[in-house]
Formats: sequence, structure tokens, C-alpha cells
Amino acid sequence: MLQSKHSEAFLAVAETGSFELAAARLNITASAVTLRLQTLEKQLGQVLIIRERPCKVTQSGQEVLLFLQHHRLMEQNLIQNLQGQRSNSQFFKLNIASNADSLATWLLSSIQKTLIQEKIIIDLKIDDQSQTHHLLEAGLVNACISTESIPMKGCEATLLGKMSYRMVATPQFIQHYFQHGIHRNALRNTPTVIFNDKDHVHIQTIQQIYGLTANMYPCHFIPSSTAFVEAILLNLGYGMVPDLQVKKELANGKLVEIMPEARLELELYWHHWKQQSIQLECLTKTLIEQTQSLLN
Repeated sequence: MLQSKHSEAFLAVAETGSFELAAARLNITASAVTLRLQTLEKQLGQVLIIRERPCKVTQSGQEVLLFLQHHRLMEQNLIQNLQGQRSNSQFFKLNIASNADSLATWLLSSIQKTLIQEKIIIDLKIDDQSQTHHLLEAGLVNACISTESIPMKGCEATLLGKMSYRMVATPQFIQHYFQHGIHRNALRNTPTVIFNDKDHVHIQTIQQIYGLTANMYPCHFIPSSTAFVEAILLNLGYGMVPDLQVKKELANGKLVEIMPEARLELELYWHHWKQQSIQLECLTKTLIEQTQSLLN
């Protein structure tokens, strides 16, 4: 019953207090505003506006006004959630899910120019690379970086490249814990550094090579990529880290690879809905271009 053009006319008169100002807002004539308002009042069986100078809203009109203003706000919020832009802002908001290692190494530097040029602000959700696509599936993000290669229905997945990981420790740590080599019994009594309980990269690697599950050796859980590496450098444990994050430390000898057989390459995919906003299309194009050299 509340047809949009009739409701818009009522809102314009109620908010401006004048049929002439309402007509200017809607870019129509004052007589057209009058006709639309009369039609709405006839449909509702109530007088909504007292024709005075300025116009006043009746008690019934107040109820309709509050409803329409609330409906308008809900519509604006919906558009913001779907398109990422508020009517009073020049910036577009995108919700992105990423693994912590990508964020700590290459992600922000890769998309910096596009974020600035396209006036994009991002809300980053951090999770394990094997779990981020669930956030997309739940509708909590617009796109994600994931190790999952198969896109869900309505989405596309593009290979970004590979991140290489290796198991490292400091020379001092190796001298203290691995004087007689690295073997199953030694690892049982050697502390390791793990990102969190979703860090399947480390846990599965040790289990595959040495048959040890996570409850069979001491673990530090440090859910920060930078603090994670710092903990290893402070001799708190050994750990699996991306090459991109410790190139300098490996080159100057502060860190040493201790298990060449544990080297791992993880393929990363960019998942997004097939129907994208222009801003997300730009971000997608940038990521694919930048990672061709960074992750290959």
C-alpha cells in the first residue's frame, strides 16, 4: 500500500515543511506532490499533513513518518552491507578474510595503491587459510584468501600463487636441544611455537614425519605472525614460518632450517562472489597481477 513515490512525497513534505521545497527535492511540480500525498492519504484513510505554513504532521502522520524513516534507514544499511558504501561517505567498505601469514608478508603492500585510488577501506577477518572460505560461505566477507581450490556455488576461485614454509630455529636453540640430532624422542622434550590450535601446517607436518601428535610435545601458542617469529628468535622454540617473513634471518644466520624434509608449499586462492562491485573487481585484478611475481 505504501507505494514508493507516494511515500517519498509525504516524507519530503514532512521533512521540509513545504510542498514547494518537497517538489524541489523530488524534482517534480508542487501539484504532483499534492496529488501523490492525497493518494496516500486516501489509501490509508487518514489525513497525514495539515496544510499550513509550515506544514505540520498529524498524529497519524507521525506514525507513518517514523515507519518510513526507519524503513529508509534499514534500506541504507542494507545497501551499505551489499555494496560497501554509505550515502554520506566517498569510501567503499569491503570485508576480506585472510590468513595471518599473508597479512604479515605481502597482502597490504600488494593492494595499497588500489585501496587509495579506489577509496576502499577494508575490514579484515583473520583465520587459518583452511578456514577463511567458511566466512565467505556464511556471508560475513566479500572475498577471502584460502587454500581451498574449489569455489562454492555462486563464487569464483583464482590461484594467486604459493607460499613456501620451512621449519626453523636459532643456532643457540639447536645447540641446546638438538646436540644429538633431530629425532622422535628429542622432539618429545623440545618446545615448539605454534600459531594456534588451527595451525594444521605445523601439526600435520610433525605428525607425518615423526608420528607425533600435538599433545605429545610441549607447545607455545602465539597467535601473532610477528610475535611468532620473535618467539623463535628468542629461543622459545622452533617453528614453521613462511620464507617471505624470514628471508633476512635465514640469510644472516640468525635462523637455520632444521628439517628440510618439512618444507611445504601452500597454494593460495582468491575466492569472491561472481557478482562483484566495481571496487572489488579492481581489488581482485590488483591481487592477481601483484601475486604473479610475489607468490610464484
